[in-house]
Amino acid sequence: MRRLAALIVVSVLLLPAPAPAQELEQVVSGLEGTYAKIIDLKAEFSQVAKNKSLGQDVKAEGTVYLKKGGKMRWEYKSPSPQQIVSDGTYLWVYTPELNQVNRGEAPKALAGPAGSFLQGLGKVREEFSVRFLNPATKVDSAGRPVLDLTPKHPTPLLTRLILTIDPRDHIVRQAVLYDQLQNTVTMTFTRVAINQGVPDTLFAFTPPKGAAVVPLELR
Repeated sequence: MRRLAALIVVSVLLLPAPAPAQELEQVVSGLEGTYAKIIDLKAEFSQVAKNKSLGQDVKAEGTVYLKKGGKMRWEYKSPSPQQIVSDGTYLWVYTPELNQVNRGEAPKALAGPAGSFLQGLGKVREEFSVRFLNPATKVDSAGRPVLDLTPKHPTPLLTRLILTIDPRDHIVRQAVLYDQLQNTVTMTFTRVAINQGVPDTLFAFTPPKGAAVVPLELR
């Protein structure tokens, strides 16, 4: 459920030689302008979830598809196969090793004012207070701007968001999400493809024959 919660937050927020350091207004405007034009997105991702109280790190990787309208599909390849799919109305979590499908209504946030991850990043200044993570350098060792975002209306699942942005195309390459207990989920995106016409069929889900279907409860 922690994995699912983090993905929902990302999806709610999120639907492109090192460059010279940019001013904050330039970086934010570039980010908003880019994501406002994105209809769909496909990327490979790697994820590290850190549980602060237990001192545990859980790593995972796979492929993500996002489309405006709250549509998302997260296909986990490791550490164990899992699919998390939403058509914007319903949300399904399929865990093959359990032969189980959890089904519930998609969180209202997926269709709310922040829209999807794509639309949310098109309206950063409406949803967050924004600064550079390190105002002195503004960028990481690869020359990528790093933004530190504080939600204007924090939730238990999201109290802080750190974004690393490619200065060449203004696409988020890494996102670090903090919850109210200071647990973190770090997601790194590679092989990002924009507006390639991701079909709506990817966001439809039919439970496999014989799989148990049980209600999904988001906490």
